[in-house]
Amino acid sequence: MIVLLIIAVFFLAYSNGANDNFKGVATLFGSRTCSYKTALSWATSTTFLGGVAAIFFAQELITNFSGKGILDDALIKLPFFGISIALGAATTVYLATKFGMPISTTHALVGALTGLGLIANTNYTFLYSISALFLAPLLIGPFLASIMSFATYKIFNYIRLRSNISKDYCICVNETTQEFLYKQENEMWVAIANNPVISTCNISEEYSGKIFGITAQSIIKYLHFFSAGLVSFARGLNDTPKIAAILLITTNSNISFSLVAIAVSMALGGLINAKKVGVNMSKNITSLNEGQGFTANLITGFLTTTASVFGLPVSTTHASVGAIFGIGIANKKANIKTTYKILSSWLVTLPMAAIFASLVYFALNLFS
Repeated sequence: MIVLLIIAVFFLAYSNGANDNFKGVATLFGSRTCSYKTALSWATSTTFLGGVAAIFFAQELITNFSGKGILDDALIKLPFFGISIALGAATTVYLATKFGMPISTTHALVGALTGLGLIANTNYTFLYSISALFLAPLLIGPFLASIMSFATYKIFNYIRLRSNISKDYCICVNETTQEFLYKQENEMWVAIANNPVISTCNISEEYSGKIFGITAQSIIKYLHFFSAGLVSFARGLNDTPKIAAILLITTNSNISFSLVAIAVSMALGGLINAKKVGVNMSKNITSLNEGQGFTANLITGFLTTTASVFGLPVSTTHASVGAIFGIGIANKKANIKTTYKILSSWLVTLPMAAIFASLVYFALNLFS
């Protein structure tokens, strides 16, 4: 049974990495600051460092997501409890990843906890604890991120204008030469080159002007990379202990070893399966330039890191999507259709995880 629990937990960590790892660097790829491969490498390394840092800074989250103080101790100590929670949440997150929908692993874990609580408890007062401890931060997170991102971008934009830093538009054009086969009278085929034609054309925004003798564009680029690393680090710090809590419920595993092993599984999930969610977040919520991407990441990283230190289950996904959407509102380029699809996937996350966790629990009890 312990082996099955370990497999379930690492499947959850893998699914989490696949759905979440790219969220911190989505603005890098979306603003064409770097390639997908570079963004993914940066996300993987900084997320892993955040997971390792959880050894020192995120003990409160381990306690919260173990279910102690929320559900009956008798239920938590059942051998099937941790397996059902992990598989219920993992299945939900993995399916969302296959459809390219960025959902919250935190939300899925809360759903799985709720599902098991409903089928195994006769006293439903635990719902109040779950609502107060988990649902309130999860619901407030995206709205707070949107408002803070919108306001911060407006402030930064005002400072930019006062500093005489303007936006320039760079048009990048690639040419290709087409060749046509022409048959001569001697039955020989000859390739004839036609005039060059435009194959791709991209327009990007860049900042002109200097700050302390350094070009504004260079400063923004480095700050953007730093902020993306901050978000990924915060995500590793926030999510790794939540997953580790399940493993530590019924085993005497070393906490430090468990956190590092889970961080490795998350990294693998991101490296192998992150592209669909990454492209959806990077390209489809709104168009971004580097300054806007930096602002969104700054807000996401601040909210997630603060939440981790205080043991609050704020979702990195909700904060990241909310911050990017706030920028979309500010620049009047928000894609409402894509945002609506993402919000719809959030609404079904909790009930789906509850159903999957309950089914696993029933199946394990039936065949044990």
